[in-house]
Amino acid sequence: MTKPPIAIHDVRWTIDTYATHAEAMRLADERFNDERDRRYTEVNIEKEKALKIKETADLAALSLARESQTYKEQQNDALRDKNLSESGIYATNSSLNQLGEEIRASTDMAIQGLASSTAKAISDFMNEVKPYMSGQTQQQGQAQGSQITKANLYTAIGVVVGLLGAYAAFKP
Repeated sequence: MTKPPIAIHDVRWTIDTYATHAEAMRLADERFNDERDRRYTEVNIEKEKALKIKETADLAALSLARESQTYKEQQNDALRDKNLSESGIYATNSSLNQLGEEIRASTDMAIQGLASSTAKAISDFMNEVKPYMSGQTQQQGQAQGSQITKANLYTAIGVVVGLLGAYAAFKP
């Protein structure tokens, strides 16, 4: 018993079959394109989210790096000041500030002492000159007194101007 041979149908394209096939392909392409566009849109949205997260992380890392660098610099400065102050070889900021305060205090005391001694000298000078100015002495004494008065007056003015200049130069 042998089987009869299978009949092969002669399949040919007709305009109707081609139109049906083309319509099915067009619909499949539309579905494929719609799906592709949807996926691209989703991927782009996720890329934007990832970029925002990355930017936020970069800003946080930069801020943390700045804080860390500032802290390291402060620690290094403190350690350097400590080492330099212990060795005594170099002047530190604190030692220079302390020295400046000491100099300022000593110059203030010196200027105040000079001012008080100048005031006393001027007072003594005025007491010495008073008899010459009041006309109670003789003619010769008046001539000699006016020369002394002029010289002492110039000296006193020079001392006062010098003290005021020194005070202005050292006053912060």
